Parts: sequence; C-alpha cells; structure tokens
Amino acid sequence: QVQLVESGGGSVQSGGSLRLSCAAYGYIANCMAWFRQAAGKEREGVASVDWSGGPTYGDSVKGRFTISRDNARNTLYLQMNSLKPDDTGMYYCAADFRACDLKANFAVWGQGTQVTVSA
Repeated sequence: QVQLVESGGGSVQSGGSLRLSCAAYGYIANCMAWFRQAAGKEREGVASVDWSGGPTYGDSVKGRFTISRDNARNTLYLQMNSLKPDDTGMYYCAADFRACDLKANFAVWGQGTQVTVSA
C-alpha cells in the first residue's frame, strides 16, 4: 500500500522553528516535495528534492527552509526556521516518479500536518 505519513507540525511563535517529517511506505519516488495550503488560498509549492538531493524552493521560503531526504529510510524532511505568520497552513508531503516540478500534479499525497505561526 502506497502511503505518505507526515509528522512534526504544531504551533510556534513568529521567529521560531519546526521540523516536518514524511515517511513513505510502499513507494520509492524520484521527487519528493512539500506543499502548503492556507485557509482560503490556493495550494503552494514549498520545496522539492530529487533522488540525488538537488533541492528547489518556492520564493517565499528561500533562505529560511531547508528540504532534505534520507533515501535509506525513505523519509523526507523540512526544516523551517524564522517562521512567519504567513507560513501558517496545512503542509502536505507529495511524491512522484517524474522529475521535480512544483507546478505539476504529484501522484501520491499525504494527509497533511498543520503548522500555525502566531505573531
């Protein structure tokens, strides 16, 4: 059974940090990525990383977030520093066998984990 399971969300004050994890079961993807969706807004691509480790970031998180993956554990991470209230939203892990493209419709999605940043 193909499954992505996120963890690590929570509530933090502005300027704080959180680390998200996503464990993949039954699926080995070339590209793994994080997306987020705030209430009333469209889903946004946050960051992606391919099998070789090459990352891509959305403009709003560059310099603050770091994406990484442990291929041996089939796990994806997102280290989020200098968090802002605008970072609030549901964060989703996604995976696909194709090349990374944050504008593409990924094949496999997790259930999401909530991140809330207060001012």
